[in-house]
Amino acid sequence: MNRTQHICRMAEYNRQMNANVYEAAGKLSPDALRAHRGAFFGSILGTLNHLIVADTLWLSRFAGHPANHLALAPVHVLSVPTSLDQIICTELQGLAQRRNLLDQIIIDWSKSLLELDLEHILVYTNIKGLRAQKNFFSLVMHFFNHQTHHRGQTSTLLMQTSIDVGITDLLVLIPDECL
Repeated sequence: MNRTQHICRMAEYNRQMNANVYEAAGKLSPDALRAHRGAFFGSILGTLNHLIVADTLWLSRFAGHPANHLALAPVHVLSVPTSLDQIICTELQGLAQRRNLLDQIIIDWSKSLLELDLEHILVYTNIKGLRAQKNFFSLVMHFFNHQTHHRGQTSTLLMQTSIDVGITDLLVLIPDECL
């Protein structure tokens, strides 16, 4: 498996795990979703909003790649978040719609990547205004790792309310190989 195939697998894993998390979160009342639970972003809803914020920021940065991936064009119409704890949607339904949009963009974009694209050094400015120039493939890996990290937090917050998200390991998407 090459790197672009791995990115496609990560995009599919991202979509599937997000669907599981949102289905589980849908079992809670709006008050339970907003309840402060001591997480980095306070509540389940706050954590899900943070993932939307971070994904939007990263996809906006990725859209600056000189390959000009057309699959990222829908990101240009989204407002660029100004803080990592910004609330994009106050209700789970609206957040789920944005999540589905972003997940489809990620799937489409992952399929458009070429191995050569991954060698690029991406220059971007972070939310604090600091300039960075980093290997594109490493940034893409960070992108997926960040999602997994905060989905893990969300999964724990949901378990604290007795709601099980189910198996969240990437292993479930890795097929057995013939020897």
